[in-house]
Amino acid sequence: MNQTRRYALEAFQAALAAVNPTDAVVRALRGTKARRVFVIGAGKAAMAMAVGAERALGDRIVAGWVNVPEGIKSACTRIHAHACGHPIPDRRGVLGSSRILQLARSAQAGGLVVCLISGGASALMPAPATGLTLAKKQSVTHLLLRRGANIHELNTVRKHLSAIKGGHLAVAAYPAQVLSLVLSDVVGDDLSVIGSGPTVPDPSSVRDAAAVLRKYDIAPLPLHDTPSPAHPVFKQSENRIIGSNRLALDAAAKAVRQRGYRPVILSSTIEGETKDVAKVHAAIAREAVTRGRDKVCFLSGGETTVTVRGKGRGGRNQEFALACAIELAGLPVTTLSVGTDGIDGPTDAAGAFSDGTTLQRDRNASKYLANNDSYTYFQRLEDLVTTGPTGTNVMDLRMLFIDRRA
Repeated sequence: MNQTRRYALEAFQAALAAVNPTDAVVRALRGTKARRVFVIGAGKAAMAMAVGAERALGDRIVAGWVNVPEGIKSACTRIHAHACGHPIPDRRGVLGSSRILQLARSAQAGGLVVCLISGGASALMPAPATGLTLAKKQSVTHLLLRRGANIHELNTVRKHLSAIKGGHLAVAAYPAQVLSLVLSDVVGDDLSVIGSGPTVPDPSSVRDAAAVLRKYDIAPLPLHDTPSPAHPVFKQSENRIIGSNRLALDAAAKAVRQRGYRPVILSSTIEGETKDVAKVHAAIAREAVTRGRDKVCFLSGGETTVTVRGKGRGGRNQEFALACAIELAGLPVTTLSVGTDGIDGPTDAAGAFSDGTTLQRDRNASKYLANNDSYTYFQRLEDLVTTGPTGTNVMDLRMLFIDRRA
């Protein structure tokens, strides 16, 4: 591995450390005086967050339950970790959501409900509303993902098909006090979107959800209203963001600067079709090279989408790196695109590297890109970045290093 790639991985590790869920929860709960605490939650980082809750609260935790993706081992003694399907919800998720609702209702007045929410919570907390089946929710989620719906659109629909999302969990806990600690995985850190806002007033309507279904040519469904923002339950509910993409980007930029590069953060709120976003990033890097700039690193965050038309394997980060390889062939630019959760699409990779020599090693990049098969392409070149689940999730990080010596 060359020096530039090592520096990129160092910056990625620095970003992950800055949004470590366990440490963030410990800091957030420091000073909590409640004697009866119920801990609930869901998400890719829920296990690490639960560890932080146990460290901070100890035997004040009366009971706890978090829904986590399959494969994440329990590291708690007071908070139960329940494995569920992700990104397509399954029956285990329904069972776990029922238990979460039961715990919330049992807190009653005088208790504190600590709700731990991170990326993946929407899929991990399925509670079909009246008149809906899990199979129908699975089908709708699958269709929206395949047709390129962004996280805002996906969660707008989910909230109006659910008995737990869109503020319903806060209703279940009322009149107990609710403190939600949130690791943001959405552009703009909109609390009503993260995890589909189970303890947050919902600004979207049934009409908005129906519009998303029409946009992606999905048959109408029995959509349900969410609690009004004026509902008194929300006076008992506090929501705090304890980790975000911007925090991760700032940490990566600091690490890059320490290695002699000038970091330029483009944005932490980038969305859009992955291939289009890659073209814009490549154009910025190409302009810098043309103007003779060196030792510069362009960084960005957010979450793009891939409209799947091929039959290959991959994820938005691998596809970004592949598109950059095509656009920047022969130039002194090294690209790293990774998911902070360590999982890029339905693969075991977090993302991938590419650089100016990538196409020289395999000139069939365009064919792989057209087939949405970036995983196979980078696997052949041994350029995948594999970390396993990181225990956190604040969307994606992209870094483009300009280094003529490399």
